[in-house]
Amino acid sequence: MSEKVITIEDIDITLFKSKKAKSINITIRPFKGVRVSVPSFVSYDKAKSAVKQRMSWIKKNLSKIKGAEELFTVFDYNSEFKTREHQLKLIAVNFDNLKSVVRSNTIFVYIPKELDVLSNEVQMEIRKAIERAWRKEAKAYLPDRVNHLANKNDFSFNRVSVQNSKTRWGSCSVNNNINLSLHLMRLPDHLIDYVILHELSHTKVKNHSPHFWHLLDQVSGNARVLDKEVKSYKIGIY
Repeated sequence: MSEKVITIEDIDITLFKSKKAKSINITIRPFKGVRVSVPSFVSYDKAKSAVKQRMSWIKKNLSKIKGAEELFTVFDYNSEFKTREHQLKLIAVNFDNLKSVVRSNTIFVYIPKELDVLSNEVQMEIRKAIERAWRKEAKAYLPDRVNHLANKNDFSFNRVSVQNSKTRWGSCSVNNNINLSLHLMRLPDHLIDYVILHELSHTKVKNHSPHFWHLLDQVSGNARVLDKEVKSYKIGIY
């Protein structure tokens, strides 16, 4: 993939060619900065002109993202971080490649000594490794838990999938497919059960009407209290 970094008003912006892009698209994400997907038939000069016209929007939203970044955990060699089943271990190495491996209940991140552990590159690699561990745990735990709660409460569904969703804890399709975020593994057990029951309830009621909340209350207990507790967790921030 072809990339080009430009600087406009002291802001670094990465332009990259995309065969799938049909128009110029600007995204701003934590630790990734400003990235602009450019259709293969559009020149970088034209993309740069388009970016210049959006600088007011970029600066406004970049400020919000920088504020969000301050809420994220910053990992260093002294960090003690555990998932449910895995321990994070950062190792300084002499070879050149930054890489990570999840095995034997440990998240190993091998960091070349010349790289700053606090750099965005290293922090993103650590997060990707942690999310691989959560995915492994989620696939081992969540489908069985869905089956158990469905059988216990007389729900039927089609299938369960685990995704790296950072916008929703879960969803239920019109075909009663249950989609769950691997980030559920960050929640305590009773809230994981609540999210699963929430989605299972949508197999019978496809909206959030009083009928839905009454059903969810019956199977989960005090649904409104549990819902508020889930919302105290920021799915995209850890």
